[in-house]
Amino acid sequence: MTILDNMKSRQYSTHTWKEHPLHPKQANDSTIDWIFLVDLLNFSFWSDIDCIDKSVPHPDRYAVQYKGQLYTGYWSLCAAINRALDKGIPITDPHYYGYTATDKELQSIFASDTKESIPMLNERIRVMREAGKVLCEHFKGSFIHCIKQAHHSANALLHIIIQHFLSFKDIHTFKGEQVYILKRAQILIADIWACFGGEGHGLFTDIDSITMFADYRVPQALYQLGLLRYSGQLKDRLYRRENFPSGSDDEVEIRGNSIWAVELVQRKIREIDPSIKINAILIDFYIWDLAKEIQNQMIIPTHCTRSCFY
Repeated sequence: MTILDNMKSRQYSTHTWKEHPLHPKQANDSTIDWIFLVDLLNFSFWSDIDCIDKSVPHPDRYAVQYKGQLYTGYWSLCAAINRALDKGIPITDPHYYGYTATDKELQSIFASDTKESIPMLNERIRVMREAGKVLCEHFKGSFIHCIKQAHHSANALLHIIIQHFLSFKDIHTFKGEQVYILKRAQILIADIWACFGGEGHGLFTDIDSITMFADYRVPQALYQLGLLRYSGQLKDRLYRRENFPSGSDDEVEIRGNSIWAVELVQRKIREIDPSIKINAILIDFYIWDLAKEIQNQMIIPTHCTRSCFY
């Protein structure tokens, strides 16, 4: 089946976001605080231990147990946040993670239920401190006020995010040109749009201007689907699990071409069926979910970049 056929059969829409068991089921002010924190920390979940990276994770890989299930990757972050909230820890309160909580208390939020610790723990605490203080000092203690200042414009909100929150400023130089990838800033807007069903806090009149979210998992799936092609030299580096420094030419090319590939998919889908409601966000959501489903079939490994940008 094609991407279009699959998205139609699965009825992919904004409603799909809430179907994930660890995502909030309510859409209110506290949900905004949850989404902001999760996307503030939504980076670098690949494991140094789990080199095979298949659907059954290495038993020592960083994981969080929540309500009887062990979660890895992005879902381990959601599980850690939900686990803390269930214990009465106000982890989604910017004043708490910006000022009140000690480093030790923040570290305990991400405690592992396996041998491996969460990657980049010190960086996660740093960006929490930074963002919490910005929200308290400039936005009355909540990301809701950033949304209000944007007046239902995704582009305006994107500008507010990268202007005030430096860890979201995923901008690089490629052959003398600035490349705005902005993975976490855009997925933050997309998650709010999806959670609220495009209404209320999630109403953005220009939501289709948001691109896909160039990380390490979606490019892998795009290659598997035949939508990206890699040189032999690049494939060799991937198989060797070489480090791709953030902002290096190959790393920016992988991510930039992923954005363009999804844009071309979107254009083709609209050409085939002009009536369909589609954008890069929904295509990305679908491909990311698909990547987890076909993880055992992947031919090419993900690229290895340690960065707070993704």
